[in-house]
This record gives sequence, C-alpha cells and structure tokens, in this order.
Amino acid sequence: MKYDDASWHSGGNFPKDLPDEAGATHIAMFVAWAVLNDLAGEMHTEEFPDERERLKARSLTPREWFLEVCDGKFTDDDLNDAGNLFAARYYDAADTDPVSYMADYSEAFPDGETLYSVPDGWDTYSTIQPMIDRRYQAWLSTR
Repeated sequence: MKYDDASWHSGGNFPKDLPDEAGATHIAMFVAWAVLNDLAGEMHTEEFPDERERLKARSLTPREWFLEVCDGKFTDDDLNDAGNLFAARYYDAADTDPVSYMADYSEAFPDGETLYSVPDGWDTYSTIQPMIDRRYQAWLSTR
C-alpha cells in the first residue's frame, strides 16, 4: 500500500518557485521519525542498513535520505507491523481529523506559506518530532 508519494505533490497548486523535492519534505519527516524510532520495515533494517545508519548519524537530511532510499514513495514496506498500524491511524488520517499528521504538521509550521515551504533539515525534524512522539505514545496507550 502506498501512503504518499512526493510526485503527487509537485503538480497542480505546487508553488512554482520551489523545487519538486519540496513536495517530499513532509513525508520524509514522518518516515525518518518512524525509522529512527524502531518502526522501520525490513527494507530499511536488512536491505539498507548503511543508509539507516547515515540517517541516524544525521549525515543526510530526512528529505535527502527519503529521496535516496525510498525514491520519494512512502509505502507499507517502509514500516514494520506496529509502524503500519500507527501510520494507518495517524499519517493516513483525513486532513480534517484533528489527530492527524497533516494537522500536526500545519500546527508545527503555521508561518509556512504552504505545506511545501517548510525547509528540509534537522531543525524541521526537531520541531515535528515531539508532536509525533506524543501522538505515538497516546496511540500506544489505546492498544
């Protein structure tokens, strides 16, 4: 199953002044969080362990890592079983659901002109990471 794809974001109303890669930033932040929090699927743990270590070492930004390893696509292969259950509830929630990744992302970066204007980097990750952590802990408490 495909949760998201950077190519889905680069058409239509995508800002003309941004590179297409900007459509991957919000996806990359979530997938990087999952991989860094032991929710990675076998693809990352067995096929790309060196790239996973580069992410942990922060030698790549989340978006650079995501585009290199995942080719801009976020699928159920990126996550283990627990990760997929969480992503189905949180990442894949309707945009109007107040407990959704997109709602939290918008709240975390209210000054961004658009979803795509948020810069790639570890500062961005550090801003959204505590919100995802809280949502994950709340989700775990309901299981």
